Amino acid sequence: MGYKFEQLEVWQLALEYTDLAYAIVAKLPKNEMYGLSTQLTRAANSVALNIAEGSTGLSDKEQARFLSLATRSLLETVACLHLINRRAYLNDNQPLRDAYGKSRQLFIKLQAFRRHLQSTPNYLKDESPEYEGYDDNDTIPF
Repeated sequence: MGYKFEQLEVWQLALEYTDLAYAIVAKLPKNEMYGLSTQLTRAANSVALNIAEGSTGLSDKEQARFLSLATRSLLETVACLHLINRRAYLNDNQPLRDAYGKSRQLFIKLQAFRRHLQSTPNYLKDESPEYEGYDDNDTIPF
């Protein structure tokens, strides 16, 4: 049957996003091996790992907390994309655009899943900040 998280669309999307992050890292200069490369891959991995870890929780509140951590890691990766762009590390920014577009999809799915869990009657809302979703008409900065 497999694990619960393996059936989650948001987890599958996180895996695809992680693949894009690794593809970008492969194109970065060697001097970033222990800088942006490591930061981007660790944060991208953290998105998928937090989704998986949260799925084993005993409550919706606990799962929502892990989805919040996954969202924070995702935003960290987006900041890395901006730094890579700012430093002009890639000759072609299409990988950054692809990753940024996928990050939007993943962000929306994470937020929707978290909101769904929070809407259950026994959920005790924490004080973590909410982020607004993105519109498909928003421009990609790269």
